[in-house]
Amino acid sequence: MQSLGHQNASSQPSGAQAPRRGGIKVGALGLSVLVLAFLVAVIFAANQNAVIGWIVAIVSFGWLVFAFFVFTTVRTAGRKAQERFERAAEQLTGRGPSVAGGEARSVDEVRDLKLDHSFKIIQVQERVIRENLGGDREMVDRALETIQITAANARDMLRPDDGTPLTGTVIDEG
Repeated sequence: MQSLGHQNASSQPSGAQAPRRGGIKVGALGLSVLVLAFLVAVIFAANQNAVIGWIVAIVSFGWLVFAFFVFTTVRTAGRKAQERFERAAEQLTGRGPSVAGGEARSVDEVRDLKLDHSFKIIQVQERVIRENLGGDREMVDRALETIQITAANARDMLRPDDGTPLTGTVIDEG
């Protein structure tokens, strides 16, 4: 069984790793066999000057072109996949380049998303207050307390923490 990572990753920099060449050797060997078959077919066709010999040479050439296309396509796809895998591994270990603009949210975007959520909570609690203003006083008090806590949390996201703890009772209604 072979591990996915390099055993001596700390001794080699990530750019100095030797690529595996086994698949390319096999592919090159297969292409060499097809080139040899094509050359033999052309030589026999030229010596005998028969139509069937030239048909065999054309078919052999077609297989050679197809094999070359498959070989280059697979090799290119393999290189791209290897580059993506290495980039992902470097980013996971923290050694990779910093993530570019549109690939990840910035700190400000995450903060804005949290603030948006806080404001939605306040809007929901405001609706609860309107619905229960004349009736259930306990529900109104809980909604007001939730608004106060949520607003304090939102303000803390906008400015540094002053060190005072929040007060209030958290009620899990779920």
